[in-house]
Amino acid sequence: MTDASMDRMNRFRAEAASLGLPSQEVEEWIRVALPATYLAEGGDGPLVARIGGDPMLPHGVPRPSDHFVASVDLAALPPDATGLPLPADGHLLLFSGTDMHGIGGQVPDAVLHVPAGTPTTRSPLEHSWRDPYRPRELRTVWHQPSAQMPESFALDRWGGFPEDEQFELADELSDAWAHVGGHRPAWALQIGGHPVSPQNDPVHYARDPEDAGPSAQDGSAHGEVPDDWALLASWRCGEDVTELDSGVAHWVVRRRDVAARRFDRVHRYVEMA
Repeated sequence: MTDASMDRMNRFRAEAASLGLPSQEVEEWIRVALPATYLAEGGDGPLVARIGGDPMLPHGVPRPSDHFVASVDLAALPPDATGLPLPADGHLLLFSGTDMHGIGGQVPDAVLHVPAGTPTTRSPLEHSWRDPYRPRELRTVWHQPSAQMPESFALDRWGGFPEDEQFELADELSDAWAHVGGHRPAWALQIGGHPVSPQNDPVHYARDPEDAGPSAQDGSAHGEVPDDWALLASWRCGEDVTELDSGVAHWVVRRRDVAARRFDRVHRYVEMA
């Protein structure tokens, strides 16, 4: 953990203590916070990711079924910046349409890892009703702890059906966190961390056996370790997707599948406010 992160945690403890929040729940809030990387336009740093335009695909790889969203240079991310066992180099390509099919689910071609040195070629998507998303370069980067959404924290902490007082306590912890600088910056793309969702937590959806969708067919939803599911990335669609009001696309994955480079097992969720 960086010195800046430690300082934020200590300021959060002090803020929570001044509000009389229980120290046990304060420490649990800190424990479940995850490292995350936030990317945005602007700045003069190295190119970390690009959004929109046409994807650069390896020769012979079938064109994904959905639109190209982003390409992330994994070598530009410090090893501990996302909390995920991502490859050390190459590019992570993200794909998503804008249709909200139920609650989402497994999409085998929603994420592609292109190892460093792989020959690629620009590959416009064919037979598409939509132009490519607006091209943008992301050179501004923040690395900071990501807290759970209050409702997600309450559900994980107290399980089942938390009482109103427990939801209120989670809200108070969230407010204290934001007050000391724990709020998310103005980002376009998030890698790792906890999701911020206008509707429901996509990580909770992915790990619920009743909503596991295609993953239940291979038995992987049974005996699942809840903490194995994690946010891989989120994209704030913004003005790029006018048919969605404050649209967000999430890619959710098991950590063990990231380690095994099984990005064909990623679940994707698209939602709006």
